[in-house]
Amino acid sequence: MTPAQRWLDGYIRAWESKDAADVRAIFTDDAEYWFRPNDPEPTRGIDAIVAMWSEDDEPTLPEHDLRVLIEDAELGIIKGTIAYPGHESYTNLWEVHLAPDGRAHRFVEWYMTPREPEEG
Repeated sequence: MTPAQRWLDGYIRAWESKDAADVRAIFTDDAEYWFRPNDPEPTRGIDAIVAMWSEDDEPTLPEHDLRVLIEDAELGIIKGTIAYPGHESYTNLWEVHLAPDGRAHRFVEWYMTPREPEEG
């Protein structure tokens, strides 16, 4: 299993559990979590990331199809879709900047809502 795939598996585990230990297992103490690349500031530091994840209520249990697109020793690019049935759906591209221990020291989400099909 590759480092980016291990990280993605850990992300999904932490996302589903919301357990602080699971979140700490995938982000470094000084990690930056960017919701969008053009955010004015990231969520910075593991304690802030853990707090953000524990406060984040999902509207429904998400369905996801995420996979590693490309990676090297320092960067994993993950793409896929996330759907909250009855709510929003997103197309995602994630930058996961990996520390030597396999945790992310910088995470950047690029997410978009799918375009509605044109009527006609």
